[in-house]
Amino acid sequence: MFTQRSEGWQAAGAAQPSDAVALPLDLPSQGAGFAEQFAGVRAEVERFIADGGSASAQQLSPEAWRVRQQLGAGSVDLSAVPPDRQAFVEEMLPHAQAAAARLGVTPDLVLAHAALESGWGRKPLTRGDGGNSHNLFGIKADARWRGEVAASLTTEFIHGQKQSRVEPFRAYPDYRAAFDDYADLLASNPRYRAALGVGGDARAFAEALARGGYATDPDYAGKLAGLAGQFRKGMR
Repeated sequence: MFTQRSEGWQAAGAAQPSDAVALPLDLPSQGAGFAEQFAGVRAEVERFIADGGSASAQQLSPEAWRVRQQLGAGSVDLSAVPPDRQAFVEEMLPHAQAAAARLGVTPDLVLAHAALESGWGRKPLTRGDGGNSHNLFGIKADARWRGEVAASLTTEFIHGQKQSRVEPFRAYPDYRAAFDDYADLLASNPRYRAALGVGGDARAFAEALARGGYATDPDYAGKLAGLAGQFRKGMR
């Protein structure tokens, strides 16, 4: 369904459990009590996302509300980003923060996804006239799409083999619309439910997208998780 338009970023580290969210919760750090409490907090945040963050917001527990605030703010370490890519991060960060808050993940994961699909904004999907489609996530225009369409050459993996083909992609008036549509897609499609509410767990987010069929590249999860790690090197 989706295209893969990235360079060869390598996987960073072994897979981690999907509930290993790196958030400073005031909960016990181990044992059955922690597992039960964490599962409850995560379920609350997921319901918040599913409800669009409206009425359910007033019903969140203090722990879940704190998680919600932390996810919305997030942190990206620009010192860990190569200088020639910092302009891309600075421009996209506000949009990534808004999308991340809706998805229950940290902004660095959304930024990494945009960077992976667009080559840090250097390999954009273009319109027929050569203009910018603002499609940073390689989202194709299926039969349900009612917006503008941009036909673009892309690389797909078919039966394990790379193939170049022209495919229809969604086009947006600006980057804000692109990030909004991206968040809508992940939040509404049950195939990507496991990617919601994972906080800063890059491996869980990447593997959930790969299992959901976001891209045809067999190494997609490793590339996305590895790229997300680039934002955090300076914070270790």
